[in-house]
Amino acid sequence: RPEFGFKQVDVSGRSVPVCEYIAHSLPWCDLVSFHKEGRRRRRGEWPQPKVLFVAPMSGHYPTLLRKHIEFFLPDHECFVTNWQNARDVALTRGAFHLDDYVEYIIEFLRVIGPGTHVVAVCQPGVPALMATALMSMAKDEAVPASLVMIAAPIDTRKSPTDVNDYASRRDYDWFANNVIFEVPWGYAGVGQKVYPGFIQLSGFLSLNLDDHMRRHYKFYQDIAKDDGDSAEAHRQFYNEYLAVMDMSAPYYLETIKRVFIEHHLPRRMAHCWEQPLDLDAITDTALFTIEGGKDDITGTGQCHAAQSLCRKLSQHKRKQHTEAPVGHYGAFNGGYFRSNIGPLIKDFFREHEHPH
Repeated sequence: RPEFGFKQVDVSGRSVPVCEYIAHSLPWCDLVSFHKEGRRRRRGEWPQPKVLFVAPMSGHYPTLLRKHIEFFLPDHECFVTNWQNARDVALTRGAFHLDDYVEYIIEFLRVIGPGTHVVAVCQPGVPALMATALMSMAKDEAVPASLVMIAAPIDTRKSPTDVNDYASRRDYDWFANNVIFEVPWGYAGVGQKVYPGFIQLSGFLSLNLDDHMRRHYKFYQDIAKDDGDSAEAHRQFYNEYLAVMDMSAPYYLETIKRVFIEHHLPRRMAHCWEQPLDLDAITDTALFTIEGGKDDITGTGQCHAAQSLCRKLSQHKRKQHTEAPVGHYGAFNGGYFRSNIGPLIKDFFREHEHPH
């Protein structure tokens, strides 16, 4: 498991130490806070806007969002979902379902307090939208002030990619019988049924095999030229990219079924523990959807589809943006994110600060 590694951050020209601590712990996830020294830590009292980053549970560790979070850290109180590797969760702690994901988001928002902004990167856009609907229906005071979804597969029928086709061409039973395994002896989670991280990784690598081969060729060229900086950047990227975790089988299979095969959200069939979800209840949470114009994982229009689903949301509470030159990862990381996308998100936060 890679580390986030935040030690200090520049706040208004002053270097401030950062303390990483667990604000709340659940069997399958820790809510991690990056607390800046000298800031108040009592519940609900934060001098800067609060942001919950809902990291994907998609094979990679949440540290894949390190640079993304780092962009917001100087001027926001940042929290992130730090998911557990399924192979390390004891069978006695139960399995993890898609509906658990929704409940975890709700519980974390209640811990952080009202007025929190939520950023869901890729896959967690689905449970984040479900959680927002459920909280809106219950008029929960901790409902997000805003929800930012980046490259989220809300309606995978739009511009389907190879990833979507891979899921939709097979039925639920095929996935259950071919990619689900039990954690073996030697791990704390022995007996847990999981979708192994190495299978997910091999799938991602095969999607862009030529690109990965070119990257490695350049890596060896940089070493030969004694270009240590470029070689180290490559090494750091792949140390992160190749670090993978196993996922709970029920969560994985339910996501395949409800998101990629049966399309519950766009067909207005979404539910949480059999309670139907009413997306029309979302009226207070501002919605910002972001896509990459060259995304080969979450196709064009799949994330923006959330805008039409939240029919009762007023126009001034909604925004969408497509960053034409970037692919999937460029939508939440890299130069285009820092110069174009990130500032738009910060502006959106400021525009929709909680009245409390």
